[in-house]
Amino acid sequence: MKIAVIGAGAMGLRYGILLQEAGNNVDFVEPWEPSYRTIMEQGGVYVSRDHKNQHLVPVNIYRPAEYRQTPDLVILFVKQMQSEEAMKACSHFIGERTYVLTNQNGIGSVDVIQKYVPDQHIIAGIALIATVLDTPGKVDFMGAKGAGHTHLVNVTEKPDTFTHQVVEEFQKAGMNPTLQTNYMGTLWGKLLMNSVINTLCTLMDITMGQYVSYSGAHKLTRQLIDEGYAAGVADGVRFMQSPEEMAEMIEHESSQVNPLHRPSMYQDMVNGRPTEVDYINGYIVKVAKKHHLKAESHELLVDLLHLAEQAQQLKESLGEKKV
Repeated sequence: MKIAVIGAGAMGLRYGILLQEAGNNVDFVEPWEPSYRTIMEQGGVYVSRDHKNQHLVPVNIYRPAEYRQTPDLVILFVKQMQSEEAMKACSHFIGERTYVLTNQNGIGSVDVIQKYVPDQHIIAGIALIATVLDTPGKVDFMGAKGAGHTHLVNVTEKPDTFTHQVVEEFQKAGMNPTLQTNYMGTLWGKLLMNSVINTLCTLMDITMGQYVSYSGAHKLTRQLIDEGYAAGVADGVRFMQSPEEMAEMIEHESSQVNPLHRPSMYQDMVNGRPTEVDYINGYIVKVAKKHHLKAESHELLVDLLHLAEQAQQLKESLGEKKV
């Protein structure tokens, strides 16, 4: 399969490299110039697993304007706030038969993708795979080989032949895909997980395992899930798990699967990049308000996260002045 991955960040690199190792023809299209230059100069991407066995993996990488091939599948893996700009810059190589897949955090990118391809060519879903971008062109796959899993779902909720081919390639790549037929239920399940783990671990500067070891973690998790669940139900979401099952999933992922992992929101924070909190907790607040519901805990977390972002920027500014 001919695949173009838009975005050579942590998850884009993991998806692309695993699919390349599974025998697919993969190209990376990188809008972020520092990353593009680094990977070109290195001749590839330095990959390690759990901080060990670092090695160089050769990859093909292009700037958006210079990529002229027509892939079967485009995988969009930039930050939510960058989706519009990235899709616009890459629209010239999306053919009539090209499918676009997104497993980005939060909700919102599908609305952007729909401007460029029909619904029947959009595959969404979620990634339960921990990955860290140490620096541009240097990525760390967290967990044993074959760890983690993905959920894929057509926006139309009607899987076609090509979608099944994508699922097969994901399986070959060790990404443990599950094909779902509940579009919003799939996305909201991960949204609620991220609204707890990503945001709280970032604010408290702790790992997922440290969070769930807190004696009040279950109560706090349920408080956030219950607010989000009520907003989703009011918006017509057919959840695939109960609130209690979601809490148990968060506790299992955090204590057993990735206890040492710091979520992507934390990685953005410490590297001075804008976080996706407005597309996660902020999205829940937006939906709740639409239905005249309260999501005060999520609203507070959005404000606290933005305050933390500002504090981080101030620290960096003061550090630069000291130098």
